[in-house]
Amino acid sequence: MTLLDSAVWGRKFLSDGWRDASLDQPVTEPATGDRLGTVGLATAEDARRAAARAAEAQRTWAATPAAERAAVLRRAGELFTEHAAEIEDWLVREAGSVRSKAAFEVGLAQGECFECAALPTHPQGEVLASEEARWSFARRRPAGVVSVISPFNFPLVLGLRSVAPALALGNAVLLKPDPRTAVSGGVVIARVFEEAGLPSGLLHLLPGDGPVGEAVVEAPEVRVVSFTGSTRVGRAIGERAGRLLKRAHLELGGNNALVVLPGADVRKAASAGAFGSYLHQGQICMTTGRHIVHESLLEEYSAVLAAKAEALPVGDPAREDVALGPIIDRRQLERVHRIVTDSVAAGAKLAAGGEIVGAGYRATVLTGLTPDMPAWREEIFGPVAPVIGFSTPEEAAWLVDDCEYGLSVGVLGDVGAAMKLADRIDSGKIHINEQTVADEPHAPFGGVKASGTGSRFGGAAANVEAFTETQWVTVRPDIADYPF
Repeated sequence: MTLLDSAVWGRKFLSDGWRDASLDQPVTEPATGDRLGTVGLATAEDARRAAARAAEAQRTWAATPAAERAAVLRRAGELFTEHAAEIEDWLVREAGSVRSKAAFEVGLAQGECFECAALPTHPQGEVLASEEARWSFARRRPAGVVSVISPFNFPLVLGLRSVAPALALGNAVLLKPDPRTAVSGGVVIARVFEEAGLPSGLLHLLPGDGPVGEAVVEAPEVRVVSFTGSTRVGRAIGERAGRLLKRAHLELGGNNALVVLPGADVRKAASAGAFGSYLHQGQICMTTGRHIVHESLLEEYSAVLAAKAEALPVGDPAREDVALGPIIDRRQLERVHRIVTDSVAAGAKLAAGGEIVGAGYRATVLTGLTPDMPAWREEIFGPVAPVIGFSTPEEAAWLVDDCEYGLSVGVLGDVGAAMKLADRIDSGKIHINEQTVADEPHAPFGGVKASGTGSRFGGAAANVEAFTETQWVTVRPDIADYPF
């Protein structure tokens, strides 16, 4: 039996063991439309029952010695290595990943588990000064039950980066992956932790639709909600969590800028820009969605970028050696094309691409834009590189910040000039002489403005802050004297 044998998970969901689901849906390969299996869907009632069971199991898990919790995380990391080829195949076929992106994602998953294996023994508080004759402490305790709602684009890592630290710190987890990637974003995580020895009842896999999402937010046992997805849905979850006095960690959209400074190496800059815009078909929250190029380099940069775009093959990554795989579904594919054609109709020039190819979209370059055009204003979530010129650092800073999002910015060229520009712009992440797509398990990750509620993932400090509560504890040698 392989790790992901469908005999284990087919038509089932995980909640204190694999349970037969009353609802199911096909697992579909976006490149071909072929059926890869059938995943079980949870109902809202299933989710409510899972929350109650998770709260019960969590109390025992929180009291489990740190070394035992750490061992589960280490074993999970080893399992990602042992079953890397099988998991990569699912990421290629179900999520439309090209092979190199799938391998990168599995490597990140392994690193996430190894990094989180250190959390159980990380310092869990601090000693405080006190005006009284007592010891005073602030200690961190598990939040309790954490709901994780994850997207389709990097389905494995964007679920695991909340699941792994939450479990390591003594919580139980309800995981609701995007139904379009319920295997690579859900079953994989569930099976890895099952094989790693995680006790039953601590991780519940609950694929489902809107009512299931509402249930995993509203269940009274849930104290923290970790959501990665669109800004529209994130606002709704944030509003609901706020009304229920729950913490919501929201990692949302982005329309990220790459600034090319005067004097930059154009060919290297265009290579960075192409990678930032076209990796995983542009379906990444960190994708380079806006290229802001100094006017002295604008024409050359646009031409080199267009040549690179034209050279990138599009197709089925499971059967061909391609640079771009399919867009996740037909609805999103048509949306990408509509934004491009609407921008061209408004006066933009198509320098490369702009075509649907089967289930994919050609790498596209748009020039001659103005900041009010759809391809500049909107998060496209497709392989489209809009290019605009600038003349002064002030104009570059204005173009970067004239956007509702604030997730990631890359600045290419002279380091001193880049540093000065970085101080003027508002973004959760800034990469000098790199493009906008970057992530490491130990580094803080998050955006500002409509991109979310700040850095809530990566590194011990962010993870401890996200998935624990602070408790004040005082200790006296004897019962205190009181005036009553």
